[in-house]
Amino acid sequence: MAYLIDGNNVMAQTVGWHRDKPRARKRLIGLLARFVAVERANVKVVFDGSPDEEFPEGTRFKSVHILYARPGLDADSRIEELVGKSAGKRDLVVVTSDKVLASKVTRQGARLLTSGKFRRILEAAQVRRKEKPGEFEPVDVDEWESYFTGCQK
Repeated sequence: MAYLIDGNNVMAQTVGWHRDKPRARKRLIGLLARFVAVERANVKVVFDGSPDEEFPEGTRFKSVHILYARPGLDADSRIEELVGKSAGKRDLVVVTSDKVLASKVTRQGARLLTSGKFRRILEAAQVRRKEKPGEFEPVDVDEWESYFTGCQK
């Protein structure tokens, strides 16, 4: 299955995501990487705003293809463009909660999944990943470092 994800819509499913957008983006990319590992899905995520230094335009992180809105446009425009260029629209699931974008991509033949439903699917994939024996959950070193650095103050 191929997924084309409106990254900011999915991040917005988490309370307080807007307080630290780069961290929320990094967290979502990590969740998507684990989703890919469990589901063996093809995932492209498109974010609004300028590219992140750690995850520049076109980067692949553990099989998650990371893209950004074109300069002067939004992620919805980029997603619509990608759907238009897709050869396998019937096998493409667009994840968004934007009604205008949803209407445009479904008219082009793509399937739709709301950001809230996809967030629940991501959470379920995390549980299934943890259930696999002999596998370890990756450690977010930055998160631990910031936690322990904060404790020393």
